[in-house]
Amino acid sequence: MTTAALFAFLHHLSAFTLFAALILEFVLIRGILTVESARKVLLADMILGISASVLLLVGFTRVFYFEKGAYYYFHNWAFHTKLTLFVLLALASIIPTREFLSWRPAVKAGEVPKPAPERLKLVRTIIHLEMAGVVAILLMAALMAKGIGVTV
Repeated sequence: MTTAALFAFLHHLSAFTLFAALILEFVLIRGILTVESARKVLLADMILGISASVLLLVGFTRVFYFEKGAYYYFHNWAFHTKLTLFVLLALASIIPTREFLSWRPAVKAGEVPKPAPERLKLVRTIIHLEMAGVVAILLMAALMAKGIGVTV
């Protein structure tokens, strides 16, 4: 297995892990919150954060050292759109993460967190937007792979 293939694998694995963690968060907060489901949400959010970090680091490694080279990517509007969407989704994810982290004391005490209903609705909305954003990122990745978006 070449190094480029290994990095491609890690990039895809981290992307799928990120999306799976996002879906798990969404499913878990749709139902009645329990201590166990809150623990799982906290774990899923941690996995989401780790996978997003790996995705970004591996992605930039691929841009600078493998694939088509940095010049290609930095002169491609689909890459800029993909990266912008990623940053916007990362910023939006701060709100759910802060909410979930506020549950930690209750969970550690074996109690069910009691988030405000409007706060939970906001978190659900953001997760919906994140899922849609991931789909848009996938579209940009497909366009880039086919050479669409190059401005030079």
